[in-house]
Amino acid sequence: MKDSLRQMMESITRLTRAGKLGEATAAIQRALGGKPFRPAASAQTATTDDVDVIDVEARVIPDSKYEAVPSVFDFDFAPDEPIVAPAPFVEPIPESRPDIAGDFIDGTFTNAAGTRPYKLYVPGGEHTEPRPMVVMLHGCKQNPGDFAAGTRMNELAQASGWVVLYPGQQKTANQMGCWNWFQEADQQRGRGEPSIIADMTRQVIADHGIDPKRVYVAGLSAGGAMAAIMATTYPELFAAAGIHSGLPHAAASDLVSALRAMKQGPSNASSSARANRVVVPTIVFHGDRDTTVHPCNGDEVIAQARFSSSQEAMASNSGQVHVERGQVPGGHSFSRKIHRDEAGVCDAEHWVVHGAGHAWSGGSRQGSYTDPLGPDASKEMLRFFSEHPHS
Repeated sequence: MKDSLRQMMESITRLTRAGKLGEATAAIQRALGGKPFRPAASAQTATTDDVDVIDVEARVIPDSKYEAVPSVFDFDFAPDEPIVAPAPFVEPIPESRPDIAGDFIDGTFTNAAGTRPYKLYVPGGEHTEPRPMVVMLHGCKQNPGDFAAGTRMNELAQASGWVVLYPGQQKTANQMGCWNWFQEADQQRGRGEPSIIADMTRQVIADHGIDPKRVYVAGLSAGGAMAAIMATTYPELFAAAGIHSGLPHAAASDLVSALRAMKQGPSNASSSARANRVVVPTIVFHGDRDTTVHPCNGDEVIAQARFSSSQEAMASNSGQVHVERGQVPGGHSFSRKIHRDEAGVCDAEHWVVHGAGHAWSGGSRQGSYTDPLGPDASKEMLRFFSEHPHS
């Protein structure tokens, strides 16, 4: 089995380097779809060479730390259905709920790197002080309105006086609506999608009187991976980050390494990305039955977030760690690992939701890819963010 996987990776790597993405797609589909692996020369089923996304079937081999189960494995980061979901899939709801008092504004933003749409939630009511803001990055096959409905972030923002920015991906940039977290050009400061999101955030800060010390970023799946990229590349802009079912910065550099990172965990490139990193407080949510993005990626997000290039050793090897366990009534159990630095200040939280798959924990079925049986990730992220303004 190991030899077959190695041969598949070598064949896909050759095809990708040769620019034959269509044939690479077909090879992955056959190999991971339960069909015997065949040499690259026989991969003739693709109809085009510029395929950006891949949907395949795969089995994740359980390891000693996480117990995985078979599920749909979407290479391009399209989330799978929650394993415990008692209700059928709900189609995306693009509009805000009528009982929310704030304004849900549509807009677009353009800079030198491109144009992206967005939705902006501005809570109703009077305010005299600059408001905090969270930037929410949706997953594949989602849009800003759907993501707002599923996370219920607008309701929580209204109650606490937060502004919420939802940047949207364009199908012309990715066929499945995924943020391009695995492309090197979209992992760097001042380039690609990170520059669009950062400049969009700055524009909203200026236009709506946002408190620049209380600006945060969060995301699900591909959006979670992009949120990790934003925290790494713009630490002066984002005071803290929330990563739900995502991967760390520089987890992959192309399609082949992205597949490997999602199945097995990030490569050495992710570890080397710690070298120039500024510590950004981070909260991670991940289901231990996630077969789309292996839960070990959450461990690397935490390790990367707690590392500072100014330190001689990783922050994750120092300080204090406290573990709490709980149970949602009628729902999932969970473990919450709280990391504190040497001064006793919490700089990271890692929530593992037991029995949960690849879906927003505690979300609403008014949006897609949610698991209402888990602890409320939206509420806990806003609580964590409130505790971590920029100094």
